[in-house]
This record gives sequence, structure tokens and C-alpha cells, in this order.
Amino acid sequence: MGRVVVLLLLSIQTALLSAGDWPQILGPHRDGIAGESFTLAWPKKGPVEVWSAEVGTGFSGPAVRDGKVYQLHRVDDQLVLQCYNAENGKPLWNAKHACSYRASISYDDGPRCVPTVTESQVITYGPGGQLQAVDLKTGQQQWIVDTHEKYKADAGYFGAGSSPIVVEDRVIVNVGGGRSDAGLVAFALKDGSELWKISSEAASYSSPVVTQLGKQTIVLAVTRMKCQAFDPATGKTLFEFPFGKRGPTVNAANPVVIENRLFLTASYGIGAVYGKMTTNSFEPEWSSDQVLSSQYTTSVVKDGFLYGVHGRQDLGQAELRCLNPRTQKVIWSNLLPAYGTLILADDKLLITMIDGSLIVAEANPREYKLLKQAKIQQATEGGLALPALSNGHLFVRDAKNLRCVKIGNFN
Repeated sequence: MGRVVVLLLLSIQTALLSAGDWPQILGPHRDGIAGESFTLAWPKKGPVEVWSAEVGTGFSGPAVRDGKVYQLHRVDDQLVLQCYNAENGKPLWNAKHACSYRASISYDDGPRCVPTVTESQVITYGPGGQLQAVDLKTGQQQWIVDTHEKYKADAGYFGAGSSPIVVEDRVIVNVGGGRSDAGLVAFALKDGSELWKISSEAASYSSPVVTQLGKQTIVLAVTRMKCQAFDPATGKTLFEFPFGKRGPTVNAANPVVIENRLFLTASYGIGAVYGKMTTNSFEPEWSSDQVLSSQYTTSVVKDGFLYGVHGRQDLGQAELRCLNPRTQKVIWSNLLPAYGTLILADDKLLITMIDGSLIVAEANPREYKLLKQAKIQQATEGGLALPALSNGHLFVRDAKNLRCVKIGNFN
């Protein structure tokens, strides 16, 4: 019942989403789960590429809504939001604005955040902190806010990388403007005006999620050094607790909600934590750096079991693990050929990996069972853009192309 209430609270759900929509980071509910049943249908040589389109720099994954794909990328000194027909890849419109961001560590200076698509707008967040809203049908810019300039925010290791969340009539961003007490900021969807700001916390690469506890709507955001829970209407902090580690570390996986429990994970010696939430507190039940420590992959949940990627891309270590969070027990672990990200669709785990391959395995709490494996895109040296799943098609982005790959049929 709580899940249904949460859907009604999201403005992206005020008009019923079509089957196959993937309108924001990690899908309809930011949990990596597709709602449709899914039947694999691969030729022997592997999935069929339906279309591809050349893209510029960045690690921003695509979003899909109502048969259209939205991809943010960088070409020279402009950020480009491109809208495509999902069926054939035909470009429909694009929206451009200047971008002066220069990467200090990564070789890539493009965007990291997935677009957030509402019933009437597309919200983008560039690597230099430019928060933009454009018209869904035409791409015409409605407003833009330079959050890093306005709130004196630091660009972090790799530029802004926390995808904004839309709740009702506001868009909430982990800006990280500590000097301006603007760690988290809510902007009005209609004009980009500031509604509230809280916290002096620096930004992370994790994206906020929304949940419901009783009558209280809660947004959960993992920042650079904390997990913060707050009321999206007012910005009132409901609870917070430390999560992070100083030094060259990154918090990047999204919070995972399992009924009234919360699971967080990170690498770099930070580890995982699991505990019970109330409307004003978090009570940890266990923490460990050995159970499931993921560099940036958000775990998915099936029947109370967690499936996640343990390890780090930069160290060449990745294991797919099944975890019972209630008992802190790793049920099984399977070595992956490369680091990857997860989507859950109809009891199947779709693992898109940095080497360009796709593995499909059962979401089976008893054992690891491989179903399919194939190469679907080029290997990437930098970050792995999150894919989108829509009506049996996987939309993936490598260093040079956005690809639409048919991997099955939704029932």
C-alpha cells in the first residue's frame, strides 16, 4: 500500500505513465525495477540493435517517456538535450545552452545526471551545476539556474552528478552549496525560484529518492558525508546520520527502501548500513564493509532480498551478490567479468557492464543462474552511463553512441 501512495506523490505520476516508461534515473520509482513482465527474445548471435545515434561527451544515461527518448550530452562548449523517437531514433528536437565546466580529475567534461521527465517538462542538471527546465513537446527553455554560481558550490571530483528529483510542484537538488547553507535546495517547477534550502553538506553522486512512512512523505538524500531525511514540502529535517568518509571517496549509489527499512552502500572503506526508519529517526541494525560495498551501483530488491554489485570499477573487481538484509547474510556471490549496473525486470537481473556486455541472470535467492550474455555496445574507459529499459528495448550509451537494443518482449 505504501508504494501506491508514493506513486501518487510524485509529479511525474500525476498523469498515468505509459507501459514501458523510464522517466528518470533508475526508472519510474528510482529503484531500478521495471513493472512489466518480460520475455527474453534474442537471436543466437545476440540482441538486435534497432538504431543508434552519435552523442558527445558525458556519462548521463537516457530517460524514456511516451515513446520518446531524452539524452543529455555535451558537444564542444554546449550541453545538448536531444529528444528522439524511441521506435526509430529519429531526432525530434534539441535544446542547447552554454557549458564552461572543465573537469579537474576525469578526462570527461560532459554531464553525469539523467534527465527527469515530468508530464510537461524535462529537467536537466549539467556538470557545472546548471539546472534547466524545458518544454516537453518543443524543447523550449522555460528557466535555468546556475546553482554552483548562485550558492558557491564546489564542483566536486567529477562535476555535479546527483540527478534532481521532482516531488509535486518542486524539483529538489543536492547542490552542495555549503558556504550558502544550500546543501539541498528546492526550486519551483514553474519558474525555478527557490522555495527552501537546508544543510551545509557537500554534494554526492547519489540521487535522492522519495518514500512514505505513515502519513509522512520523506525524501532521502545521501550527501558527501551524511544521509539526510526531510519533508519535501518544507525542507524540515526529519532525521540524519553520518554516512561517508573523508579523503578521495565517493557516495554514489541511491538509497534503497525496503518497507520501513533503509539500505545504503558505498566503497572506499565506507561499506553498507541497514536499519529501521521512523518519521523522526534511523535505528541501524548492522553495518559492514564486507557484505556489499558498491562503488556506484544501486542495489535492487526482489521479495525482500537485495541484489547488488560488490566492488570497484577502478580496481577491476566486481561480484554480483544476493543478500538477505534481515540477517546480514550473503547468500551467494558470483564474479563478474567487469563492473556493472542493475535493472530488475520480471525476476530477471539485467547487468550492463563497463566492457560493453550484457548479462541476464535470474533474481533467484537460492543460487546464481545465468540466462543470457552478449556484447551490446563498445567498452567504456570512464564512468558507465545508466541504461533505460522500455518495452523490451534497452537504451544504452557508450562513449560515442546512444543505442537502442531489442532484448525481448514485454507482456
